[in-house]
Amino acid sequence: MRIVSLLPSLTELVCALGHENDLVGVSHECDFPPIAELIPRLTSSRIDPGASAQAIDQAVSEQGGSLYTLDQAKLAHVAPDLILTQAQCDVCAVNEESVKRIAASLTGSPHVETVNPSDLKGVKEMFLRIGSLLSPAALDQARELCARFDRFEATIKGRKERPIPVLIHLEWIDPPFTSGHWTPDLVSLAGGYEPLARSGERSRRCTWGEISSAKPEILLVAPCGFSLDRTRQDWTDFTHSQEAAALAVLRPRVVLADGNSYFSRPGPRLLDSLKILAAAIDPENFLDQAPTIGWETWDHWGSL
Repeated sequence: MRIVSLLPSLTELVCALGHENDLVGVSHECDFPPIAELIPRLTSSRIDPGASAQAIDQAVSEQGGSLYTLDQAKLAHVAPDLILTQAQCDVCAVNEESVKRIAASLTGSPHVETVNPSDLKGVKEMFLRIGSLLSPAALDQARELCARFDRFEATIKGRKERPIPVLIHLEWIDPPFTSGHWTPDLVSLAGGYEPLARSGERSRRCTWGEISSAKPEILLVAPCGFSLDRTRQDWTDFTHSQEAAALAVLRPRVVLADGNSYFSRPGPRLLDSLKILAAAIDPENFLDQAPTIGWETWDHWGSL
């Protein structure tokens, strides 16, 4: 089977299910596992990823429709049997309508499989669906991925009961956006309470006033698509603002994370995202189980 994946999380999933050698094309954002960077890139972005968070948000608002371009000639050249795409977010990948229109013009009429998980249950169902499309062995591996979530959830529930902290996850800083989709499920499983987001709903623009009013005890900052270095820089810039001064009075513990690797991608590394949350909430019991890279806790406001 010749597979094209137009979403980083699906590329990660195909590789985790043992079919990395069947990938003949990926999106320009597919960077994990390392083998993904050796596969032909079939998409490009209309937005400069190095722009400021505010400039990116403005560009997204002004663009409308898809922010990505799919190279039809390259897609035809790799001659896929299966194209994996999404219908969830035009800010995340080439939109479904464009993919289907281009695929219909290709020789052989490749199958287009569209995913749209809205919560953690949907993510697990996606694992199983993609596994079933690939092979019996891949389906078995998909079941094992789901089981790993269940086993870690059981570990969390088996710990000694402790207070449930208010934890707010920000998917963007300037302007602030709440989390959405599967992230509230992860926060709840990890033992926290996310007052500004709802499972299955999209992330939304909010205000720093809303965030302060929620009185967060833990603030997880993981802007969608940003590395830890970029997140750290943007947070440093934010801490010099009046909004930060008002929020600092509450003294929430701040956790910065690589939003490009964790939380925003509904793939196998959502389990690592859950472990980061568990470690942020209960470091005594879960710090040693969380990833050793890609996230950090600030010691105090204004500096690391």
